Amino acid sequence: MYDVLSQDVKYLKGVGPKRSVLLKNEAGISSLHDLLYYLPYKYIDRSHIYKISEVQDGMANIQIIAQIKTIYENGRGRKRRLEALVDDGTGVLRLVWFNGINYIHKRLEINKPYLIFGKPTEFNHEVNIAQPEMTLLTSSVEIDTMARLRPVYSLTESMRNAGITSSVIEQLVANVFEKLDTFKIPETLPEYFRKKYSLMDIEKALHIIHFPENTEVLPEAERRLKFEELFYVQLEILNYANQRTRKYEGFVFSRIGDHFIKFYHESLPFDLTNAQKRVIREIRKDLGSGRQMNRLLQGDVGSGKTIVALMTMLIAIDNGYQACIMAPTEILSEQHYYNVSRMLSMLNVRVELLTGAVIGKRRKQILEDVANGEIDILVGTHALLGDIVNFKNLGMAIIDEQHRFGVEQRAKLWKKNTNPPHILVMTATPIPRTLAMTVYGDLSVSVIDELPPGRKAVQTLHFYEENKEKLIQLVRSEIASGRQVYFVYPLIEESEKADMKDLENGYEQICQLFADMNVGKLHGRMKDDEKNTVMELFKDHQLDILVSTTVIEVGVDVPNASVMVIVNANRFGLAQLHQLRGRVGRGAEQSFCILLTGYKLSEVARRRLEIMVDSTDGFFIAEEDLKLRGPGVLEGTQQSGVIFELKLANVIKDNDLLVEARTAAQELLLSDPEKQNSINDIIWQQLAEKKKNKVNLSNIS
Repeated sequence: MYDVLSQDVKYLKGVGPKRSVLLKNEAGISSLHDLLYYLPYKYIDRSHIYKISEVQDGMANIQIIAQIKTIYENGRGRKRRLEALVDDGTGVLRLVWFNGINYIHKRLEINKPYLIFGKPTEFNHEVNIAQPEMTLLTSSVEIDTMARLRPVYSLTESMRNAGITSSVIEQLVANVFEKLDTFKIPETLPEYFRKKYSLMDIEKALHIIHFPENTEVLPEAERRLKFEELFYVQLEILNYANQRTRKYEGFVFSRIGDHFIKFYHESLPFDLTNAQKRVIREIRKDLGSGRQMNRLLQGDVGSGKTIVALMTMLIAIDNGYQACIMAPTEILSEQHYYNVSRMLSMLNVRVELLTGAVIGKRRKQILEDVANGEIDILVGTHALLGDIVNFKNLGMAIIDEQHRFGVEQRAKLWKKNTNPPHILVMTATPIPRTLAMTVYGDLSVSVIDELPPGRKAVQTLHFYEENKEKLIQLVRSEIASGRQVYFVYPLIEESEKADMKDLENGYEQICQLFADMNVGKLHGRMKDDEKNTVMELFKDHQLDILVSTTVIEVGVDVPNASVMVIVNANRFGLAQLHQLRGRVGRGAEQSFCILLTGYKLSEVARRRLEIMVDSTDGFFIAEEDLKLRGPGVLEGTQQSGVIFELKLANVIKDNDLLVEARTAAQELLLSDPEKQNSINDIIWQQLAEKKKNKVNLSNIS
């Protein structure tokens, strides 16, 4: 049965060698199976047939039945076009083609009835239809077949130029079903499973998806296919997590020792929040379980993730192991090194920094000392992943802003000890629950959902550039009170292609507006030592204003900074705006985030700004970001490890179905953990098929 669907699509009626190459290259369709799962993205109701006398400019897609009376070519080169006049007895209409002219011209016949479908528009005071779909009619039965709810398939320009229209795809799918008259499409879920979750048969679902009789039958067919997609994604993620748990023994951190206790009682700079205490308990349970920890720590900006990470590393040190913390940028690595060293200054714990800027004898000494165990905590960038960095006994690895690292980079940490170290990955970009179940579904998740006491929510305001006086007054008032200010620009240099204020021009203007202030400049093209110098000047309050690009988005911690001005804020995404806002409000004083824009804004941009003004809740903002942008473009998802492409399901709109599919996968693994029940053979066979040429989850931590 499987051989039928695996047959090369070139042998299907209506394809052939040339079309098969195009279908493979443009749409990924190599087999009959691929064609069946090339699903429509929308439907058009073509049950109504218009008369030419009724056709007007501005109508939506319409269809008529008419005969071609004349057909001819006009123009040359790029202006070449094919034109035809058609008549249905009530009037004459002009049809025009700009693409696929040779192919179309050969196949059109004079004085034969066609079902013509397209959008009427006015050109040169005449209504015509450009690039219409043409179906030669041979009987009234065929008219009835064509005039119904019709699927619309995604097409590339190359497909259109070769004459592969949505109707052609529809006919090819019909040819597959015709070919399968003597066979059944193999089921992909066992019967008991379909009954348990009220799912229709796969063959029926696919037929309805491609050839729906009406809109009422579509929801159940869509539910079957969406559920299956989400179920197999969740099953692979959870199955991998179970296998990893059984395979890898974790270092047992059985004791809470002197370092942890002394730090908690004597050096902790503030009382832990209840959320921090809860997360530390969750981590301690993992560390004593005998299984390798793989935990995601989510916490909004300023929620205190660093303290949790530090205390986790102290548990490792108390049990005789080393720890490391890896960050994506040198600025963030140096920030961690400074904070960790300062907070552990009263303890006998050696902390060192390893980045690309550490060279020569200093680098050599650090590599020697970490290898012989003299360094307890090594902080660094991706430099920690190098083969020359060898730990004596690495037991805990912290990865900060982990979405900035690729899958393979993170996997290298596993090889830094005989058994993989415990892994704690942290992010200040709140991840919506729906996305977390798919993107990080194999990790245990902890959330710090409470800010430290005394922190005031940042007040966010939207100012228009045409009314800057309020902004200038606010900035001067805050600086007069001893505070500092960020101005963030989206670009470094002027671009003719974008109407953004660039940093260089902005820096000059700010220097003029605040001539009596100390103003600094920071961007990603500066050398590392230049960036570090500017940041140190700002931290030491030798600069009142820092003009920067988004290089300060992550990890910069200057509690005295109280104003964040984001220029052309409409050009930033919600996640980035929220990250930038998190650079202020890190002290006890009231802080402000000013979103500066022009009056002309798109609806999406205006909605983003409204969300920022109305809320400081990172998780709410992340949910709204997901709704506005979709899951495929959220920051970090390209490294997520989502193993199967979702053709139909949407993790935002189909949240309830995602939860149900995840529960189904969990129940299956609980009832058949060793895959010994033959009733589930279909499921495991399907999972193996879907895993071919997909992301290797064993490399994800």
